[in-house]
This record gives sequence, structure tokens and C-alpha cells, in this order.
Amino acid sequence: MATFSADDIVHLWEVGRQQHLLDRALSILACACPDMGRERLAALTIGQRDALLFELREQTFGHELAGLVECPTCSAHLEFSLPAADWRALTESQSTDSVHSFDVVQERLKTTFRLPDSRDLTFVTVSGTPETSRDLLVRRCLIEASIDGKPVSTSELPDAMVALVVERMAECEPIADIQLNLSCPSCNAGWQQSFDIVSFFWTEITALAKRLLREVHTLALAYGWREADILSMSPSRRNNYLEMLGG
Repeated sequence: MATFSADDIVHLWEVGRQQHLLDRALSILACACPDMGRERLAALTIGQRDALLFELREQTFGHELAGLVECPTCSAHLEFSLPAADWRALTESQSTDSVHSFDVVQERLKTTFRLPDSRDLTFVTVSGTPETSRDLLVRRCLIEASIDGKPVSTSELPDAMVALVVERMAECEPIADIQLNLSCPSCNAGWQQSFDIVSFFWTEITALAKRLLREVHTLALAYGWREADILSMSPSRRNNYLEMLGG
């Protein structure tokens, strides 16, 4: 994967701020992996996609993953962290195989499914409602279903089997469904919080892009330099000029 330049960060932010979060993920990866192409990136399973995003995020901002979250009970703000050892274990265990099909068997029922990719999530976002999105996603990823060996329509599967497929999907790609166990020191409430690498990474990209634009503004006013010239400087060189300006 290519390393992001300052210009890449600003360009990503400019393009991505108009996109859905799913498209932002692909834009980030397309910038770092231009040889793969957007279609190929969209065909990656969500686990494969997120594993690449974790690696790219470390390459861009370092291994420490920490942020703020609001307690759902008392609204207090508390810090959380995802230890490097934890997310690295998830990325290292993530399969890179191009074909994913798995079976779930319950008594007379058998289903075969594939793991969802970005195209599936986009379809669900556009076509589904929050209440039906999970069911729609599962049924979209079902390859076949049978009762006593006889094929049946996937639409005929009972909800209990759909739930089992959801559980099996999570087992196959735990990196795609990270849950943090949190507790609030103010009210002692405990809960699970989903961790989404796409939104986390995007928040950091946004903050860095805005900081870079402020630096461009300051240096352009002081020296009359072009944006491209300022962004092409190394961070240390830009900081030295800003220090001399008292920025």
C-alpha cells in the first residue's frame, strides 16, 4: 500500500465529505491501492476491507487506537482504546482467500452462504430499512438452501435459520463486527460499543485535512506560496516555518 501524502489527505477529505461512509472506505483504499481498482476493492469481503483499513490507518497515524465515547446512561464522556495486540490479531487472522462459502446446518435445513462485501452493504443501505436490513443482507448472501436435500427458495427460510447465518458470518470475520466492552466510571454502567474502523479512520483524516488547510492558509498569507508547494513540504519543514511565524 502506498503512503498518503499531505495532498492525498486533503484530496481524500474533499472527495469523501460528499460520499456515503461505504464509498469513503473505498476511496481511502483506492488512493492507497491504485493497482487494485475500485471494483476489485468493492468485491472484497467486509473483513478483508477492514483488515486493509486497519493496516493503512496504522501506516498513517500509528498503532495506538484511542477515542472518546458517550455513556448511554449518564452521557458522560470517557476515553476508550483498542489495544494494538487485539486489532493486529484480528487482521492477521483475516483470510485473504477470494472465495468464501460456508454452510449452516440445523436439523433438516442446510444453507450455504458467502460473506458480504461493500456492494451488498450498499444495496441494503439503498433498498432496506433499519428494521429489515439484517434480514435483507443475509438473504442476499445466501447461495442456496435445502430441506432434506431438496432445494428451497431462500425466502422460505425461517427467522431462526437467518439468525444462525448471522452468527456464523460474525464468527467467520470477527474483524467486521468488533464490539468493545465498556464501563462508565461516573455511573458504573456497562455496555457493548461497536467499533467501526471506517468512521474512526475518516474522523482522523478529516481532522488532519483541516489542520493541513489551516497551515496552508497561514503560510500562503505569510509567504505567498502555492498550496501545492506547501503540501509537498515535509511535516517538519512546514512546522519550522509555522514556528517562525508564531503559528
